[in-house]
Amino acid sequence: MGAVVQLAQVRQQQEEERWREVGYRAIDEMVKKLTAESEGKSFEELSDLLRREGQAVTGALLEEVLRSRGARERSALTHVCEECGRTLSRQLQLHRRTIESRHGELAIERPYFYCRPCQRGYHPFDQALELAPERKQYDLQRAAAELFTEVPFARASQIFERLTGIKMTDHCLQDVAANLGEVADPGRVLPSRHRVEAIIEQAGNGRVWRPVLVVAADGAAVPTRPETQSRSEKRGAGEWKEAKGFRIYLVGQERIEQIMSWHQIATEEEFGEALRFAATLIPVERVRVALLGDGAKWLWAHLQAAFPTGKEILDYYHCSERVHHMAHLQYSEQNQQALWIEATMSRLNFGEVASVLWGLQRMSPASMEAEEEIRKLIGYLQTNSHRINYRSFKRGQYPRGSGGIESANKFICHVRMKRSGAWWYVLNGNKMLRLRCAFYNETFDEVFARYKRLRK
Repeated sequence: MGAVVQLAQVRQQQEEERWREVGYRAIDEMVKKLTAESEGKSFEELSDLLRREGQAVTGALLEEVLRSRGARERSALTHVCEECGRTLSRQLQLHRRTIESRHGELAIERPYFYCRPCQRGYHPFDQALELAPERKQYDLQRAAAELFTEVPFARASQIFERLTGIKMTDHCLQDVAANLGEVADPGRVLPSRHRVEAIIEQAGNGRVWRPVLVVAADGAAVPTRPETQSRSEKRGAGEWKEAKGFRIYLVGQERIEQIMSWHQIATEEEFGEALRFAATLIPVERVRVALLGDGAKWLWAHLQAAFPTGKEILDYYHCSERVHHMAHLQYSEQNQQALWIEATMSRLNFGEVASVLWGLQRMSPASMEAEEEIRKLIGYLQTNSHRINYRSFKRGQYPRGSGGIESANKFICHVRMKRSGAWWYVLNGNKMLRLRCAFYNETFDEVFARYKRLRK
């Protein structure tokens, strides 16, 4: 046993010595470069020069570390086919490959095995070290995702090269986005139930009362266009479509605590399915659920189905907007408008919907437009009467406004999707929305881990 330990220590020392020699040689080259080129340069220019040359040092070390960590795979003479189980013999010549990482360009050589009956080849070295099949490795792809989910692909490409010294074209970034978005299903984009429970536990902070958990839903218009066969093909006419979304969060004393967000250009059924899945992640017995939305009927149907015990609240500002619009058509004088609006919203604030309906039903319309709007407001208030008692909601510390979901619409949908001149294929737009939700929900690591697993 002692001999085995000593042998392992000797091998480790030899490995460290090789790494040290490689590092020293690379540093010597860097010092020569700095000595030759540093004269007359400003601080910023020197910093940039050192970054570029430092990349050569870390790249040389990484190349040597890869050789050491993949030594067994490099020296293997046989490999078992994963399809048929045959024992394969390595080809005579090593396969050479150039890869790029955040440490620059690296050259690697490794054995290759090929199964003729299955028509499948293997590079065990690549599998063992989890190398990406593309030239750009996963460390670059992960870093790039931080950029292209925030800014347009062309701009992300510029920033990436400026910060890293490594070029990734906008087409390359689009391919990474498409591949990543393909594996970002709701099971990875939304947080786990365990994590949700931890957030709720922390928010409760030992208090007896249950915190208020808000489930808010809304739609956001995004620009789309029909798909083409290639990037060079002429684009068809654009069309605005609704990205349906929900946001679930806790209401705190000073700020809201994010739980999860989901946004997709989807049908009502797809929205409902995603919301019902999200409901399985919520320990509803530990919170007071508030369902918040505007007057859209489809929205309430799915909120009720997913959270049947939730307290339904009509967005105060949406309700106020409808009241203001009707008053504008009915009353020509500003004072009359203001007095009627104040009286009406005061009654609604106390939940006196019947009183407001009584007055609307006996109102003499000032015009045909006003008559139509009065009719609509009556139907609106009758449908949502049980969702309007804002004073009571306030006493229970329930929110009355939809600022939380409006904020999610802006930061998840609008900031990235509604750019000047941007028109999205629905498929690609949904992939981007899923990735933005993953970052917003802090689940991108799970998405990226699955992305790597599926590409082995």
